[in-house]
Amino acid sequence: MVLRVLFRAIIMGPPGSGKGTVSDRIRKSFELKHLSSGDVLRANIKAKTEIGLLMKSCIDQGQLVPDDIITRLILLELRNIEQSPWLLDGFPRTVRQAEALDEAYNIDTVVNLNVPFETIKERLTSRWIHLPSGRVYNTSFNPPKIPGLDDVTGEPLSQRNDDTPETVSKRLHAYKTQTEPVLEYYRSKGVLETFTGTETNKIWPHVHAFLSGKLGSGNHKAAGSV
Repeated sequence: MVLRVLFRAIIMGPPGSGKGTVSDRIRKSFELKHLSSGDVLRANIKAKTEIGLLMKSCIDQGQLVPDDIITRLILLELRNIEQSPWLLDGFPRTVRQAEALDEAYNIDTVVNLNVPFETIKERLTSRWIHLPSGRVYNTSFNPPKIPGLDDVTGEPLSQRNDDTPETVSKRLHAYKTQTEPVLEYYRSKGVLETFTGTETNKIWPHVHAFLSGKLGSGNHKAAGSV
């Protein structure tokens, strides 16, 4: 089923806010193309493209990837799907990036997931991963059958460096200082819609109802179909 209009949306939220889950549900319910800046970055680094090598060099040196480089990369990817409605995830992260995006596309709405930082800290620091398969466990609500071991293989689980308490605090602080101005930028344009809560399954129905209203009846699947 094809949407009658080319709807352009952005999803924002701190790391651990449930953006991945909500993005996937939006993609399935409303048939939007989902473009994740993180996926694009990793693909370019893996393929050793010119931009990918430049970004890897920045990352290896502990530097932020310059705005113009990440913007050029994302706009290039968006051109490939510009005949489809899309949902952009992980970009823009600075006001400069947002301004560059505005020059190329008209943004219809920005979905902002506002999850308390304390909830995120508890969620992320409780997360453990079986590295070979990518299976994810959470000691709070989705624990392994045997503590510390993968349910399927029995192999040890690992905690990503990004999920240690100290690193999580740094990531959340960086998000707040870097991204709050972007939220204010879109708020001033009247396209920011914020959804507050501590559980993705309780936030999702509100996101679905909001987008249903934006896109009109008949252009999406029912909430229960995901």
